Amino acid sequence: MSQTHAYAAYAGDQPLAPFTFERRAPRPDDVAIEILYCGVCHSDLHFARNDWGMTTFPLVPGHEIVGRVTAVGNAVTQFKAGDLVGVGCMVDSCHHCQACEDGVEQFCLNGFTMTYGSEDRQDGTLTQGGYSDSIVVSEHFVLRMPEGLDPAAAAPILCAGITTYSPLRKHGVGAGHKIGVIGMGGLGHMGVKLAKALGAEVTVFTRSEAKVEEAKRNGADHVVVSGNPAQMEAVAETFDFMLDTVPVQHDLNPYLAALKYDGTHILVGLLDPIEPAIEGFNLVFKRRVLAGSLIGGIAETQELLDFCAEHGITCDIEMLDIHNINAAYERMEKGDVRYRFVIDMATLKADQAA
Repeated sequence: MSQTHAYAAYAGDQPLAPFTFERRAPRPDDVAIEILYCGVCHSDLHFARNDWGMTTFPLVPGHEIVGRVTAVGNAVTQFKAGDLVGVGCMVDSCHHCQACEDGVEQFCLNGFTMTYGSEDRQDGTLTQGGYSDSIVVSEHFVLRMPEGLDPAAAAPILCAGITTYSPLRKHGVGAGHKIGVIGMGGLGHMGVKLAKALGAEVTVFTRSEAKVEEAKRNGADHVVVSGNPAQMEAVAETFDFMLDTVPVQHDLNPYLAALKYDGTHILVGLLDPIEPAIEGFNLVFKRRVLAGSLIGGIAETQELLDFCAEHGITCDIEMLDIHNINAAYERMEKGDVRYRFVIDMATLKADQAA
């Protein structure tokens, strides 16, 4: 076992603070990783504040991890000390159910093990995430970071990137398709970049006039201000797909009306009940589909990393000193980040050197 330094949430109503705990010694199939960078996801905030009522404290958040391999177990064949690697939202699954055999471990019929806040399948301890100086992960759930990707800006690809890439690939989005991306935050801006790289014509839907030029700078072909009735009417029945990245309740009906017949509206941000209700007319009379998607499997995530390296795609980030994590959470709640905070773990190591 090794002593690990981190920042943790001790209770839902308390700020994150320094925390020290023991990481397990590597098992035969494990990879030990020194963490260099960790992205800050909105899910981290929800877990830290126990918004979903499922947090066990103390909790170390962080599931957008990039680091350097320091040691491997004797059964590891794909990695060696010195390799640059990534760890995303999962660190284990049952390995034997239909979903795992199909390579979609995120849908493991026995539940995947989250990078933080889950029970380890072998020893029952609580998994702790990437706001820490090191992590130990089963080889199957470690990803190779391709050459040419900025490791800090690539960290959010492991959540924000795969959350948007997986449904684009699943539904075959590509050349000749028109896709609307609803929302222009951490997920939305990655959805724009990835859909463009896949060859689609991309329109961003935003409530804010201030984000029109911003969306175009990120590669959007067109921008629609969703609160403008004339603009919404002008795009009625014109899209093949909608990628909906908005995480709070919002009216889906105007966006469904913007789809062609056989169009598909894909939810990747909203986990709450849909309010206001969907009008059945918007689905039935145009044979439209309302779908959802959750991250991606390990093989698909590796495919995405390689795709991003090939196309020069990274996340737009703001580097963060870990000592400012609580202020970053407050800014994130206000939408005051373009588009993802990434913690430089050297700022945590500075504490140990002091």
